[in-house]
Amino acid sequence: MKKYFIQFRPFLVFIGTFFGAYILLTVLYKFYLDSFTGVEADGITSIVSHNVEQLSNVFNYDIKVEKNFGSPWYDVLFNGNYIVRIVEGCNAVSVIILFISFVLAFSGKLKTTLLFILFGIVFIYILNVFRIAVLTVLLYYFPQNNHLLHGVLFPLIIYGSVFFLWVIWVNKFSKYAK
Repeated sequence: MKKYFIQFRPFLVFIGTFFGAYILLTVLYKFYLDSFTGVEADGITSIVSHNVEQLSNVFNYDIKVEKNFGSPWYDVLFNGNYIVRIVEGCNAVSVIILFISFVLAFSGKLKTTLLFILFGIVFIYILNVFRIAVLTVLLYYFPQNNHLLHGVLFPLIIYGSVFFLWVIWVNKFSKYAK
C-alpha cells in the first residue's frame, strides 16, 4: 500500500489541495451569503449588476438594472423591456472559486501563484460583466434562443476561458510546467 501512496503522491496532493481549497472557499462564500436576508441581494451580485449597467452606458445601450424589492435579485431592462434578472449565481463567484482551487492545486512560486490568481479573478469578473450585458442585448433581439444563449453558448465561453487560463497556468507557471 505504501508503494501506491508514493507512486500516486503527486495526484493525491493535487486532489487533496484542489478539494481542500474548493471546500474551504465554498464554505467561506456560503457564510458570506448567509449574512444577507432573504430579499437582500449579496454585495458581489449588486456590484456586478451595477457594472453591467455602467458597461452598457459606455456602448450607448439603454440597459437599466433595478433592484427587485421583493426578491434577492436585480431586474435588467433593455429599451424599457424586462429581459433577464441577475441572481447570486450570475456573479461568477463559483467559477472563480473553481479557478482558484485548480491553480492552488497546481501551484508554482508563491508570488507567481498569487499574481496569476489575482489576474484570473479580474479577467473572469470582467468577462462575466460583458457576458451579462451581451446576453441581455441578444435576448432582447432573439428571445426564442434563450436556452442556446444562456444555457449553452455563454457557459461555454466562460468555462472555456477558465479552461484556457488553466492550460496557460499548467504549461507556463506551475511547478509541473518543466
